[in-house]
Amino acid sequence: MTENRILAERLDTIIPAIMREQRIDLWLLVAREYFEEPVVASMLDAENMHARRRTILIFYDPGNGKPIERLTVSRYGLGGLFAPAWDPSKQPDQWKAVADIIAQRNPGKIAINTSDLYQFADGMTLSQYQKFVAALPAPLQARIVSGEALAIRWLETRTPAEMEIYPTLMRMAHKVIGEAFSRSVITPGVTTAEQVQWWYRDRLLQLGLDPWFHPSVGIQRKGAKGMLEGEEVIQPGDLLWTDFGITYLRLNTDMQHLAYVLKPGESKAPAGLRLGLANSNRVQDMLTRNFATGRSGNEVLALTRAEAAAAGLDVSIYSHPIGLHGHGAGPSIGFWDNQNADPRGSGLIAANTAWSIELTTFAAVPEWDGQRVDFRAEENAFFDGTHVRYIDGRQTDITLIPSGQ
Repeated sequence: MTENRILAERLDTIIPAIMREQRIDLWLLVAREYFEEPVVASMLDAENMHARRRTILIFYDPGNGKPIERLTVSRYGLGGLFAPAWDPSKQPDQWKAVADIIAQRNPGKIAINTSDLYQFADGMTLSQYQKFVAALPAPLQARIVSGEALAIRWLETRTPAEMEIYPTLMRMAHKVIGEAFSRSVITPGVTTAEQVQWWYRDRLLQLGLDPWFHPSVGIQRKGAKGMLEGEEVIQPGDLLWTDFGITYLRLNTDMQHLAYVLKPGESKAPAGLRLGLANSNRVQDMLTRNFATGRSGNEVLALTRAEAAAAGLDVSIYSHPIGLHGHGAGPSIGFWDNQNADPRGSGLIAANTAWSIELTTFAAVPEWDGQRVDFRAEENAFFDGTHVRYIDGRQTDITLIPSGQ
């Protein structure tokens, strides 16, 4: 089973690395049925689609290079990936069993998932924390620390097995966008933006794929202000935009592409529109050149914005990690509503992480009487610690949709 193989690789390789990197001896995770926290949800095997009653996971590093212990203190096993460590017939109190396991190992630091900054690392609820602390001997209570860094590092890190699968997923997403932006779906003068959105949903049902957000389709038009959406009918001369993401084998895509509806007699988009996308590609290049391990998202944002400004480009950058979540764990690089340093961008960029290189440039288009047009671009990429590469290429030419029959 592919999901289980990938999960086993993640547990075998990422957990030892990040626990030793963060100098954590024991990591405790808690989830309840239908209320799985993000980290636990990513650790459930393919047969266990939800936590059962209360699922408690413990990772313990005995030190001296010994293997990490993986224990489940719950009534049910977890696909052989965690060793069962609780016999209710001998100790009916689940939390007392947890406390005994921890006391026997006497860890120096006990990490739990609590974080005000990152939702991915805030999985320990108040009720479960209170029960845990009440059961834990007082000397061990003082050793509790935040597992924020562990949660982020676990979720953001991509493995070789995942990166073997990711290109296929990206190609599927690109193919579906290509279908959406074609005459097989769009009839100029007839089809609305909203109809294309729901075509995406129907197409994914046919393909057995899941969207992780409702697709967006917008229209920019000469003489019209802003982005037209919903029941607006697509017309020749329109610049179309889409934002589309799918989930497959727990991995996610997030892409934004542009298309132009040719007017009768046209064979290419106006030069001003083509230059707009080229400028967005230029800023993507600036952004990816500024990636470096140990550099914060805020630093990358500032460097790229300064470089773009020096080139005379009007930009907005809002790139983010991607992987087990569409808007993934890790440092953000700007937000559409905040182009300054942000606490969520203070984290450091790490190797073996995947990214949505997401941004826009604005430009006055001569063929549209100097109208300000928004050239949004988003593609998914992988950072190996030295270079950023697009997982399945990126859009460099505006897709053309004929207006004739």
